[in-house]
Amino acid sequence: MTAEGDENYLTTAEVARRLQVKPETVYAYVSRGMLTSVRARGRRGSLFAAGEVERLASRSVEHSGVVERIESQLTLLQDDELYYRGHPARSLATTATVEQVAHFLWTGQPIPSGQPGQPEAVDGFVVGREGVLLARRAMEVVPDGARLTDRLRVAVAVLGAADPLRFDLSTPAVTAAAGTLIETLVAALPGPTAARTTLGGRLWPKLSDHEPRPELLDATLILLADHGLAVSTVAARVAASARANLYAVISAGLGALDGQYHGAAPTLAYEFLARAMDDPLTALSDQLRSGEPVPGFGHKIYQQHDPRADVLLELLGDHPVVDTIAALAERTPKLPNSDLAIAAIMHAYDFRPDAGDALFALARMIGWTAHALEEYAAPALRFRTLGIYTGRTT
Repeated sequence: MTAEGDENYLTTAEVARRLQVKPETVYAYVSRGMLTSVRARGRRGSLFAAGEVERLASRSVEHSGVVERIESQLTLLQDDELYYRGHPARSLATTATVEQVAHFLWTGQPIPSGQPGQPEAVDGFVVGREGVLLARRAMEVVPDGARLTDRLRVAVAVLGAADPLRFDLSTPAVTAAAGTLIETLVAALPGPTAARTTLGGRLWPKLSDHEPRPELLDATLILLADHGLAVSTVAARVAASARANLYAVISAGLGALDGQYHGAAPTLAYEFLARAMDDPLTALSDQLRSGEPVPGFGHKIYQQHDPRADVLLELLGDHPVVDTIAALAERTPKLPNSDLAIAAIMHAYDFRPDAGDALFALARMIGWTAHALEEYAAPALRFRTLGIYTGRTT
């Protein structure tokens, strides 16, 4: 390929200076299709279109390689508020069904008008008896002491292996598979099956023996559905960039979620709150003495309040556990976050101790699906970065 004029072209040395990398790295970009080199008549060496170089420079370029900038239309975190496609999540949590919000995130199609909170307002997720039986058998393979999230990971892998059309990455196929997967996982979890109700209502008897309050779990699933580029979401997007199928994408997300600094947060808050309900001041003192952060308090993004916690604690009303949280909040400058709100729900209705992680995982499957759909529409394999070898050369 040749350049017709060199006034809009840069030499290799000029590109290296602009991108703050070595000339060898420039050629590595060429080999990976990130830059296109051209030749000019009468000149030696490669030239590069200035516009293409500027587009590459607009990304975050470091000595270790290029970090791809991820553009998304899904979630906005701004001024201590959470928005899904421009709509406040706190409003959606109390006026829409989980299925409605999922389809809204997946397709961008407006939520249809109808009786708020009623499953008839939109087509629900589809579930098949055969899939539920298969998922249950998969979940039964794990040891008795395994967590619900362990059962979910195994079931997702098995259901994916059983789906011969899993490599259909079209939007209708992916959204249908995601809805069926989530519904199947909920139905397959140990515990009784509820009559026709909302998704939160069907999940409730799997987690608690108390009189159901479906609106609590529906709101929780909606508020936790997505939260921007959390580490598990990035893992899911990287898998989708390689054109992994939906089940593999969700498995990637579940793998990252299993880390102690991510998906385990609700359980840590649950355990801390259990101690605090007996004696808030002593529990807080012991936690501070340990030098570890106080579980359920503080957030890297929210400064004054976590809107997800606001909604869930308000739905709990005047339950005594809310008084415990208020007592703790008076003695720490950090805000109560969604992990603490989930822990409060768990204590208020005697959920099984591992319910918080499972709630987080099931909810985030909605967001991972939405991010996968965006990634399927983007260039494939765009997340490969350049590594710097630091080992021995001889």
